[in-house]
Amino acid sequence: MADQTTNHVDQINQGRHLMKTDFETLKALASYIVNHLKDDQIVDFNVAGRLDLIEALATEINVGLATDDDIKQQALEEVEEKLGIENVTDDVTESEIYNHARKEIIKSFSGENIAGLYLVESLHQLALRVTTFLLESELVEDVFGTDEEIVAYLVGKIRAFSIKRA
Repeated sequence: MADQTTNHVDQINQGRHLMKTDFETLKALASYIVNHLKDDQIVDFNVAGRLDLIEALATEINVGLATDDDIKQQALEEVEEKLGIENVTDDVTESEIYNHARKEIIKSFSGENIAGLYLVESLHQLALRVTTFLLESELVEDVFGTDEEIVAYLVGKIRAFSIKRA
């Protein structure tokens, strides 16, 4: 029985490792958003600038979402602050103090996440941020729909995002 539990925990930990989120995950979400907006004729943009639009949107949504890389960096900074940078070893990410700091950071996000991206702000606020970005971006030629319609659309699309759908 203990072996089954250990194997299950190992599988969960391996799954988490494979699901590690970083800026590439944000770019996948941005691409997913841009594709749906274009396919559903909510935005119009020059296709030649698509990659620039995705990169700019990923940078914008990074304000409202935290990746595993962001959390790791923040936890490392907290550990360095507590222990002093000279006392931090290479294996600090395996330490109890690091894991505690990481868990506290994740808890501060209410544990809410989308495809491993932790919400720093509400999903509605994130959708509003994307809407404002679309309306103000020089990379977007036209936006169709009211702000409220676009925000509601984005909330649904962002909530449904998964890496497999990107």
